[in-house]
Amino acid sequence: MAHTGENEQALRKILDMTRLISITLLVLHIYYFFYGAFLEWHLITAFTDRLLVHISRTGLFSFFHKSKLFALCFLAISVLGTRGRKSPKLTLRKAWKYILSGLILYFCSYFLLLQPWKIVTITLFYTGITFTGYLLMLTGGTWLSRIITNQLADDIFNAESETFPQEERLLENPYSINIHAQYKYKGRIRASVLNFVANFRSTIILGSPGSGKSAYFFREFIRQSLEKKSPYVQLVYDFKFPDLSLIAYNYWLKNKHKYKAKSECIFINFDDLSRTNRGNVFDPLGMIDITDASESARTILLGLNKQWQTRQGDFFVESPINFVSAIIWFLRKYKDGKYCTLPHAIELLQVEYDNLFSILRLEETIHALINPFIQAYLNDVMEQLEGQLASAKIALARLSSPQLYYVLSGNDFSLDINNPDHPKILCLGNNPQKIQTYGAVLSLYINRLLKIINKKGKLPSMLIFDEYPTISADLTSTISTGRSSLISCVLGVQSLQQMTKEYGKEQADVITSIVGNIVSGQVTGDSAKQVSERIGKIMQDRQSHSIGQEVSFSNSKQLEYAVPASKIAMLSSGEFVGTLADLPDQKLPLKAFHCTVMADFEAINAEEKAYQPIPVIREVTPQMVNENYLRIKQEVADLVSSEIARMLNDPELEHLVIRK
Repeated sequence: MAHTGENEQALRKILDMTRLISITLLVLHIYYFFYGAFLEWHLITAFTDRLLVHISRTGLFSFFHKSKLFALCFLAISVLGTRGRKSPKLTLRKAWKYILSGLILYFCSYFLLLQPWKIVTITLFYTGITFTGYLLMLTGGTWLSRIITNQLADDIFNAESETFPQEERLLENPYSINIHAQYKYKGRIRASVLNFVANFRSTIILGSPGSGKSAYFFREFIRQSLEKKSPYVQLVYDFKFPDLSLIAYNYWLKNKHKYKAKSECIFINFDDLSRTNRGNVFDPLGMIDITDASESARTILLGLNKQWQTRQGDFFVESPINFVSAIIWFLRKYKDGKYCTLPHAIELLQVEYDNLFSILRLEETIHALINPFIQAYLNDVMEQLEGQLASAKIALARLSSPQLYYVLSGNDFSLDINNPDHPKILCLGNNPQKIQTYGAVLSLYINRLLKIINKKGKLPSMLIFDEYPTISADLTSTISTGRSSLISCVLGVQSLQQMTKEYGKEQADVITSIVGNIVSGQVTGDSAKQVSERIGKIMQDRQSHSIGQEVSFSNSKQLEYAVPASKIAMLSSGEFVGTLADLPDQKLPLKAFHCTVMADFEAINAEEKAYQPIPVIREVTPQMVNENYLRIKQEVADLVSSEIARMLNDPELEHLVIRK
């Protein structure tokens, strides 16, 4: 019904009348029960006495508190109909504090009758305390009508409106990874499942340190992929060796019987030489043409000079890459790759220019690569030549250590990990204290492996990269084309800015845009914004109010981000957001998620206590390592001296020897 001025005025008069009746009843109560005091004050008349007699016959004063209760009832009625001006400062707690205080004074004033005082004194105190309680109840009751009952601050972070339904079905296939979680929707905690049914579209896992990337995801990806009926083969880049390697090794031990051929778990680390396999990253069998040498040179130099990642194409970046490519390809062609290893390439690069350029001229296929350097040397443009080659020589010299030479000069395994006849689990261990040096070498292994395994008809492969930006491995092609070769890439990244810093904005943007699954723990800045935009918007309830004599509320619906960037920046450990990809025959209508991943850490800790340590591959002594180091140096020296002697003794080759 519309409120008019006449209606408001009539209602106000009724309430005033009700309150007046309440006060009158309270005055009659005091007059009746404390008649003696009024008699002493000479405040009685014959009319009031007759009126009081008639009222008493109604039973209003049949017991002491009856009239007070009637007065209280009329007060309550008058208060309930009051419409005061709303105020956001008033609270129920404050109003009820006044009401309860008033009730205590209103009824406890009765105990004054038990005092041995004069009737006049008792009447004065009783009247004062009773009316004080009455006024407190009147004040508190009036405030009740001024309180805004529909508080908008109940959900100050808008958590309820930002919840949305998520996938609760368990969807499996021979290659899927399924992680159980729980989420909140409409005030209820519900169970959900993260169904990575499209693993071969690759996954990127974002999260600052401590957000739970390894504990909640990498562990599960390793475990479930090895427990499949037909297990994956794996490449595990273990940034903090042996954390992930230990998990992979023990699950491989439990499931190696499931492979149709004899499988192997291989470790590469440069700190504990007794627990590492030896592998030649320049394996001649995998280096088919000169482009393989060029890519290997690019990988190692970009890994050792991180700032070159954003300067590719620069003259002083491409020049040393071309020269190292020539060195590698020369060794590949020399005696069918007998000395084609990274340690031999490093040592050959340190040879004096006269001898080095002379023997490189023997290989026709690298003539185009080395000719600019030889011409600069012959024309005595040494400043330019040193500028071109010094960065390569200095960078590669950092790898000249007996430990690295020992690991890189062996040939314990091949990189075709997805070979059905010999499946492998390859664990590459880095050391956070030696990131740049070890990372460059491990990047070589990874890039060579990517070229070898991206072929159809092989076993399904899972490539797990913990702290992906610490290596220089271009996964763009593998992510784009590896799906048909059953290759799944799982990249762990602390933030997208970190990847942009190491790989450049263009390459980082390409990788983040082509991965099918994105999972994010706590991240901030542009990373949080990009994840929020990828999840998208949902329809959310919005409410506004205006405060006047009454409070008017207006409700609306509006498209807002389902998970704002600010919320992603405040996620707890184990809490993740993101989107998942699906398959044509396994649709995921609810691709977005914001959930808490479930993990039984007591069971995990008990399991880890029973883990077998990484085995000793061979007993290695410092003498063995040093002898290998000296042998490589001697082999390069012998190669140079024998080839120079052969060229000098051959009239057809003598002209190739450079003498300055």
